[in-house]
Amino acid sequence: MPSLNEIRSTFLNYFQKQGHTIVPSSPLVPRNDPTLMFTNSGMVQFKNCFTGVEKRDYVRATTAQKCVRAGGKHNDLDNVGYTARHHTFFEMLGNFSFGDYFKTDAIPFAWELVTKEFGIDKSRLLTTVYHTDDEAFEIWKKVGVPEDRIIRIATSDNFWQMGPTGPCGPCTEIFYDHGDHIWGGPPGSADEDGDRFIEIWNVVFMQNEKFEDGSMIDLEMQSIDTGMGLERIGALLQGSHDNYQTDLFKALIEASAHATHVDPYGDQNVHHRVIADHLRSTSFLIADGVMPSNDGRGYVLRRIMRRAMRHAHLLGAKDPVMHQMVKTLVAQMGEAYPELRRAQPMIEETLLLEETRFKQTLDRGLKLLDEEVSNLGDTTALPGATAFKLYDTYGFPLDLTQDALREKGLTVETEGFETAMAEQKAKARAAWSGSGEAADATIWYDIAENKGVTEFLGYDTEIAEGQVVAIVKDGAQVDKAVKGDSIQIAVNQTPFYGESGGQVGDTGTLKTETGVAKIIDTKKAAGVFIHFAEVTEGEIARNAGAMLEVDHARRGAIRANHSATHLLHEALRETLGDHVAQRGSLNAPDRLRFDFSHAKALSDAELSKVAADVNTFIRQNTPVETRIMTPDDARALGAQALFGEKYGDEVRVVSMGRAATGKGQDGNTYSLELCGGTHVKQTGDIGMCVILGDSASSAGVRRIEALTGQAALDYLHDQANTLAAVMGALKAQSSEVVDRVEALLTERKSLSNEVAQLRRELAMAGGAGQGGGAEAEEVNGVKFVAQVLSGVSGKDLPALIDEHKSRIGSGAVLLIADADGKAAVAAGVTADLTGRVSAVDLVKAAVPELGGKGGGGRPDMAQGGGKDATNADAAIAAAKAVIAG
Repeated sequence: MPSLNEIRSTFLNYFQKQGHTIVPSSPLVPRNDPTLMFTNSGMVQFKNCFTGVEKRDYVRATTAQKCVRAGGKHNDLDNVGYTARHHTFFEMLGNFSFGDYFKTDAIPFAWELVTKEFGIDKSRLLTTVYHTDDEAFEIWKKVGVPEDRIIRIATSDNFWQMGPTGPCGPCTEIFYDHGDHIWGGPPGSADEDGDRFIEIWNVVFMQNEKFEDGSMIDLEMQSIDTGMGLERIGALLQGSHDNYQTDLFKALIEASAHATHVDPYGDQNVHHRVIADHLRSTSFLIADGVMPSNDGRGYVLRRIMRRAMRHAHLLGAKDPVMHQMVKTLVAQMGEAYPELRRAQPMIEETLLLEETRFKQTLDRGLKLLDEEVSNLGDTTALPGATAFKLYDTYGFPLDLTQDALREKGLTVETEGFETAMAEQKAKARAAWSGSGEAADATIWYDIAENKGVTEFLGYDTEIAEGQVVAIVKDGAQVDKAVKGDSIQIAVNQTPFYGESGGQVGDTGTLKTETGVAKIIDTKKAAGVFIHFAEVTEGEIARNAGAMLEVDHARRGAIRANHSATHLLHEALRETLGDHVAQRGSLNAPDRLRFDFSHAKALSDAELSKVAADVNTFIRQNTPVETRIMTPDDARALGAQALFGEKYGDEVRVVSMGRAATGKGQDGNTYSLELCGGTHVKQTGDIGMCVILGDSASSAGVRRIEALTGQAALDYLHDQANTLAAVMGALKAQSSEVVDRVEALLTERKSLSNEVAQLRRELAMAGGAGQGGGAEAEEVNGVKFVAQVLSGVSGKDLPALIDEHKSRIGSGAVLLIADADGKAAVAAGVTADLTGRVSAVDLVKAAVPELGGKGGGGRPDMAQGGGKDATNADAAIAAAKAVIAG
């Protein structure tokens, strides 16, 4: 009896022998289809190959694709565990042709694989074709299927289309007859919903293109899209009618039984089945980067996790058990999906955290539910307001409450639930409107309420498809925007980071089939990522699919700066003390800025140590790891909270660097911080960090600015080039430059002093250019000396004033220096005359004539300045008038 791993390998190897390339499974979060919450079929990753938009180096492919159906229109969650073939997670085996082979090869491939490779009895098989597909009908006859076992189906069950318009085509299917002991009829019959005839193979012949008017034409490139569920074919080949009886599920069910100490195949088997299925979907979603949250994909993940955890509770589990079973899942599927093995620690930690938290509220919520049920009397529906209280207070999604009540034969009055939900939204909207945000902020709340919040994909990718859900122009929503328009765009999912936590918003491009927009900034409001854009080509329309691409080089530089900021924060704490705390930051593409609490400037030695520590951990090149946990748990591990950030029920905890004594569960983590930003994968990706300096930001707050990566390298190159130029000019080696410059500065200072002294002596002697000798004249009984000097600076005037005062013994002096077109004025009065004449009054009289204002000093010495010395004579006359009285 083949295992599921062997069946998967047989399928892939068969098609590899037929010239197909084995392509790894794509992630569960689609990067090329914004309409899907999760990858739900094998063809999703090849969508652009089928439309001809993308060309690859192969035209035949085969995959084992991991799929999830637990949200949106593809939602099997309610049936999981209660039926034989419903799952939230399943594997779809597929073979694909992109314009290569078609029906004449695809049907024989299917028949040979099913009947020869898998050895399924031909007499138990029947096939279906679309009612007008005579070609497929004839090919089935040719491979040996009797006409009475080829059923024509006229409904959409046998006609597939990608959407209302676009590629489409007829299908053909293979069904297995489990025997007349099971109720049900063949496909197309009144009893087709029974379990006797089970579909095991489906081939889509993608041969047409459909238009809005309903017309179709043949595609130039006709392709094949095949799907076969591994769990379903596995059950058949292992002799069972039930997917949960396969070897993989038996191993997981027995692991659940071991963890809960409850018989795996007794009366409570359905609980084990739910846990086994949900363990697969939650583990694979976490491995692909989805984390539990209160919206989007994270909310669906949380619903699945909590549903499984409630079933563990019903089995009597007192402690968290889900994380204990991950090792069994990895043992079963880790070889085929290595990402599962790589993410095992993260999966276990996330499950343990979520189950621990959920158990804290589960007992209270179920107690409330039991109380309300006991008061229902003859009513079979729980009031919607009660169900909403469970949701709002205890985190019970509606479907979890419905699942708990189903076992009691009860339902939920959903209309009341929706009414209570609407009332809460109305209150939240009113609170938002009055929160002091920008006047037009409520438009984003409306968008969030009607279209949902934006899902951020940018932790894992910088290119993704999204759907334009809103366009805002001049403060109002519009249906489209054209070239030249400045707009804001909201999409359902985006790789663009919205400005927050000190990290600037991303830039890049958004392209639709009809236009291109340049994204110049990204911000967030009410959970909606706002892409500030300029339409550069064509038009952008609401509801259009869009390809979004972040400016990779810019994001890379921002990531490096952000991660370096974390290392810098810790290095400052290690060097200066635990009082250091972040007080602001900027993580831009060209630099980083970090404000922190510290009372005084850093010494050169302190700055050097901080820089050395940061670069040591950069060179260490350890992985930068991110985990999700509660703020309290994160702080208990020693994580630093970022200044100005608001934290919800869960936080992202970023750790980097290994230290002998550090933080974290292992006690060896260097930097551990709460942060929602984007970061490098390895500390070595930062390259290097150069600290530019330390300055005061505000009272008790210092600021460091630094460069990383290419910017740091460019800065060092510039510094080296400058040093080389200085060495050349000084004709000195680098080790001699400082001494040589200091000697030159000393020499320059000495020469400057000599020049100043000579100028003063020249001025006192009335040498050339100094307006002749400064002879005293008597004004109102006071000796008055006035002189206009050239080439003398304002700072030389006080010394000259003192020399003149000493020479005349008693009197007043006014000197005007004409330097570089500007005027400096100084006045002096000997001590015996300051009671009659003030030097301040002399300056204030002279300055206006020179185009200046004010002036001041002491009665014996005052100074001022003006714009122009050409009116020096008028200034002297004004001062003389003051003395004359």
